[in-house]
Amino acid sequence: MGIHGLAKLIADQAPNAIKEQDFKNYFGRKIAVDASMCIYQFLIAVRQDGNVLQNEDGETTSHLMGMFYRTIRMLEHGIKPVYVFDGKPPQLKSGELEKRGERRAEAEKLLAQAQELGEQENIDKLTKRLVKVTKQHNDECKKLLNLMGVPYIEAPCEAEASCAALVKAGKVFATATEDMDGLTFGTNVLLRHLTASEAKKLPVQEFHFSRILQDINLTNEQFIDLCILLGCDYCGTIKGIGPKRAIDLIKQHGSIEEILENIDPNEPEAKGSAKKKLKTAATPGKFKKAK
Repeated sequence: MGIHGLAKLIADQAPNAIKEQDFKNYFGRKIAVDASMCIYQFLIAVRQDGNVLQNEDGETTSHLMGMFYRTIRMLEHGIKPVYVFDGKPPQLKSGELEKRGERRAEAEKLLAQAQELGEQENIDKLTKRLVKVTKQHNDECKKLLNLMGVPYIEAPCEAEASCAALVKAGKVFATATEDMDGLTFGTNVLLRHLTASEAKKLPVQEFHFSRILQDINLTNEQFIDLCILLGCDYCGTIKGIGPKRAIDLIKQHGSIEEILENIDPNEPEAKGSAKKKLKTAATPGKFKKAK
């Protein structure tokens, strides 16, 4: 899910930290690509008559078609992708995964009702909400990448953390993902829309982390605190704090601890334990272990 509202906040507060680039401008670049995010996109987008692509045996092939053609496009333009697959989800994420399971169960009930009533628009919308990347999808894509001679790695935990570690180590130029938490993990350059369909004609958005910190006037620690306040997959949020108030509070007080000392003690739903959780998941030491 990434960090809620972070892309818009950066666009508003640090527009010069975002560059729009043509796809062809990455010729010769090595890019760490968030594989699970790509596969999810392909399962949603690569369809025929509103349905996922299937072979004659009824097996889904949308993820393979998407992976094949988007990877070929990168290779034809001289881009050298390194796909990074998620490892075991961290314990810190268990609460979010449980909530996703509950939302999925509710969507399944609504889908059954829509199918019974023949509401095609709702059927299409709910079917996409139920898309989930499985181990089989991952394994099939790994096999395809092997056959294509394209490298991939399996992260010990979150793919974005390993992508960030590769960037910081100078092994690759950037992290390609749609999830903005790649910045929270400390990637120097984050690319959005690199694996989008060519037909959409979307420019690649290039986010520069150091320029974001400079233009918003935050330290790395304060940026992590900001991301906690915006909302992430690792912990709860503080009720009533949206993007504008979050950045104002961080600039005024400097840290979550100070914010909690200076606002109504009955208001927060997520206190120091929330901060500790994300700090544990997103510190440089963690990324070093993920290399």
